[in-house]
Amino acid sequence: MKYNNVIRAAFVRRINRFVAEVDIDGSIESVHVKNTGRCRELLITGSEVWLTAPGTPGRKLKYDLVAVRKSNGIIFNIDSQAPNKVVKEWLEGKDFDRIVPEYTYGDSRIDFFMERNDRRYLMEVKGCTLEIDGIGYFPDAPTERGVKHVRELIRARQEGYESAVAFVIQMDGVSEVRPNMDTHPEFGAVLNEAKAAGVKVLFFKCHVEPDQISVIKMVEG
Repeated sequence: MKYNNVIRAAFVRRINRFVAEVDIDGSIESVHVKNTGRCRELLITGSEVWLTAPGTPGRKLKYDLVAVRKSNGIIFNIDSQAPNKVVKEWLEGKDFDRIVPEYTYGDSRIDFFMERNDRRYLMEVKGCTLEIDGIGYFPDAPTERGVKHVRELIRARQEGYESAVAFVIQMDGVSEVRPNMDTHPEFGAVLNEAKAAGVKVLFFKCHVEPDQISVIKMVEG
């Protein structure tokens, strides 16, 4: 997926989960942060960031903050909507008979339902923006919603669906994602339970540039 109208800025500070201040050529401007996670190791004063101006009528803030260069020099995409978009592009290149985004299953909306012949598939997508020593970790903040979705995938697997949790790695150079046990041990426990029940764990390795993110390869964990 590719962004239009991308410009460079310097990060100043995060005001709340949704809003930050950046410096655009000496002018301080409030921007929308497209990620409600902590991103503490990324959104640091002085960091190089990139913004896009969607141009949507009625917006309060002109720009969305979509990418940041970490202190190690690697560019991270932090747009929480990007993972579903790149996975949808990837799925459309496969031979599924039907792809349904935001599919209602049980008490949840699972990111994708697919059909191929008489086989049914459910896939929940998670974006990974936390990297430590070349390893990706999820989540970077507690996610009860994530735990609930994985439990739904376990139930779906028991009912005959092919089920998968897909981690989109929103940076270059990382090939696996591990549960962040320090932040949310319950998610790690339910992910292990899911793997034991036959739910697949998939890693989408990506290439990231300030104005785009694309899947390089999908591997099974």
